Amino acid sequence: MRRSIVIVLALITLGLSAVAILRAAHADPMPFERGSWSKLAARHAGQPTIIHFWGVTCAPCLVEMPHWGKLMAERPDMRLVLVAADPLPQPVEQVNGALQRAGLDRAENWAFADRFNERLRYEIDPGWSGELPRTVLVAADGNRTVLPGVADLSTVRKWLDAQPRVHN
Repeated sequence: MRRSIVIVLALITLGLSAVAILRAAHADPMPFERGSWSKLAARHAGQPTIIHFWGVTCAPCLVEMPHWGKLMAERPDMRLVLVAADPLPQPVEQVNGALQRAGLDRAENWAFADRFNERLRYEIDPGWSGELPRTVLVAADGNRTVLPGVADLSTVRKWLDAQPRVHN
């Protein structure tokens, strides 16, 4: 009986360890605050990068997200950065849940962390009034193409195909 209890406790411990490892693999989004845009741009300089702004409170975003997840699975070479840009910061559990359901929890993820979101949007694009979803295609040379609204992923695929292959 004592041996059975030890075995059961060992299995529970292993199960809890596996859950901890899985959670560590899916880190919370990084806080997007003042200066984050320039950090993000520097981090991906010289690399074709797709930056997709979405929101937990944006119904079209939630419908579109699984399509981004499929594209990410199809194109492992794609540099995809997701920024949860809700007008008010949302609970991290809700952001993570939406990302997991869409298969995007392994992408580089950020979330607005400043209630003064106008300042964050202005750093990104002074002309952006906050409509979501919004996708910015940043070429290796820094040229940007903005796709407002739900992105036509065939356009995104063509853009990806036209980008030079850059190795990390």
